[in-house]
Amino acid sequence: MGIVEKVVGDKRRWRAYKARVAALPPGHRQAAEAVERYLMHAGGVADGSIAATMLEDLADLFEQSVAGGTSVRSVVGDDPVAFVEDFVRSYDEGSWLRKERARLVAGVEAAEAASDEGGGRP
Repeated sequence: MGIVEKVVGDKRRWRAYKARVAALPPGHRQAAEAVERYLMHAGGVADGSIAATMLEDLADLFEQSVAGGTSVRSVVGDDPVAFVEDFVRSYDEGSWLRKERARLVAGVEAAEAASDEGGGRP
């Protein structure tokens, strides 16, 4: 699996998503690209297929807002970061952070078990 597939999933889905965003009016396109950039740098989705679905849903959202005459600000609200954080929570099953949290919990539990076996000695 190449880096593109790991990050964004199937290349065809990525290209289709990018074409959809490119077809948006300038303001909506810029907002979608800004959200995409944030997601790529801070979104934390570890699974390419989930990332592709998330981006397709983002394109759906902006296409629907254009069709409905909804402004960019009405879509993302007063706090774009909060908007993206809420948006990403819908795709938590692919979150690298969720996986790392589970790994941390398992590591601490294993350390506790090892400590208990050793009589709690340092």
